[in-house]
Amino acid sequence: MKITFYGQNCLGIELKGINLLVDPFITGNDLAKDKINIKDLKADYILLTHAHQDHTLDAEEIAKNTGATIISNYEISNHYEDKGFTVHPMNHGGSKKFDFGKLKYVNAIHTSSFPDGSYGGQPGGFVLEGERKNIYIAGDTALTMDMKLIPMQTKLDLAILPIGDNFTMGIDDAITASDFVECDKVLGVHYDTFGYIEIDHEEAKRKFYDAGKDLMLLEIGESIEL
Repeated sequence: MKITFYGQNCLGIELKGINLLVDPFITGNDLAKDKINIKDLKADYILLTHAHQDHTLDAEEIAKNTGATIISNYEISNHYEDKGFTVHPMNHGGSKKFDFGKLKYVNAIHTSSFPDGSYGGQPGGFVLEGERKNIYIAGDTALTMDMKLIPMQTKLDLAILPIGDNFTMGIDDAITASDFVECDKVLGVHYDTFGYIEIDHEEAKRKFYDAGKDLMLLEIGESIEL
């Protein structure tokens, strides 16, 4: 499983020769737009955690370019299906086996609306099981006790957690979240994109290290292999 960071909460995940793209927000991200050309991105599926613009901005353009199926909650899926896109709707607690592996839509504490203010359903995250590796994509969320349910069913190899604070969990809560999901290997997302969520990278890594955990902060376009 190969995971590539495209800034904010946007990730490319390649497994079994299939390409997933999570929360595409690139053309509106000053840190990413000059480094990543969305026309070059591969996507068989686009996973959307919620409807906010910094998670959905480039979904339509990339889906047009690639023919990708959009996977999200029921309301977001209906929104894109009405525009003629191929979708697969999910809802909290539900799971489905796809050709790339098993995907479960799990709880998140946040808000969810489209840029025009229309309802985007309830926010969520994803637990992905594939290629003998399991990852948790938290999406935008506060720390929640619901995270403790995840390791009861799935042993994680990586937790992808927001760490920017202000709108989501910050560093300290993300450390606790990694305890809750019983995964000490963490990929940080949702930080530095704009002033509210800028972080001190060295301090963040030190806090995770002191807690006996590994925090990865990737450069935009950088990849890791699981």
